[in-house]
Amino acid sequence: MGRYTGPKCRLCRREGIKLMLKGARCETAKCPMERQWRSNPPGMHSWRRGRGSEYRLRLREKQKVKRYYGVFEKQFLGYFAEAERQKGNTGAALLSLLERRLDNVFCKLGLAPSRAAARQAITHGHVHVNGRRVGISSYLVRVGDKIAVKDSDRTRKLVRAWLEEMGEPHVQNWLRLDLAKLEAEVVAMPTRDDVMIPVEEQLIIELCGQ
Repeated sequence: MGRYTGPKCRLCRREGIKLMLKGARCETAKCPMERQWRSNPPGMHSWRRGRGSEYRLRLREKQKVKRYYGVFEKQFLGYFAEAERQKGNTGAALLSLLERRLDNVFCKLGLAPSRAAARQAITHGHVHVNGRRVGISSYLVRVGDKIAVKDSDRTRKLVRAWLEEMGEPHVQNWLRLDLAKLEAEVVAMPTRDDVMIPVEEQLIIELCGQ
């Protein structure tokens, strides 16, 4: 499996928004997006770049979503194909599929500071779904799924440390969290309103549907 190993803040600068790739650090003054001279796109001549073409606008929307959820092109096209097969709005279905990824859910519960940290925790066997270990971060949760951290002192200590770093989580309505037991349940499917990143999904549909 491929993964991006370059500077994460470069991705935020490229898209022009905070993608929250570094957890709590993104909320502090240390974030490069808070500094005027580094909030520009990366590159020597970024200040000379104009609005760009219609294709560029659509591509940037797609890249923004891919980087926010931490998926690559082949994965993203798979989600798009699945969204096209579903009834209703394709853009909303696409974002709902991405929201249901286990790494995204674990991060949104506040049990990990970022999606990258959530993926690492899942890969290392710290996350259980319905009582069974799930080591696949792209696992799509369903209504009724119960998510819990591994019942071990090491895992609970790790998650508690993350909770102290991030503060008390604000859990969305489609999730239910029991902080005392470090257990959660999916009580509904995510909707378009649950997507935290500002995105015009119609531009992505126009690009990928060609």
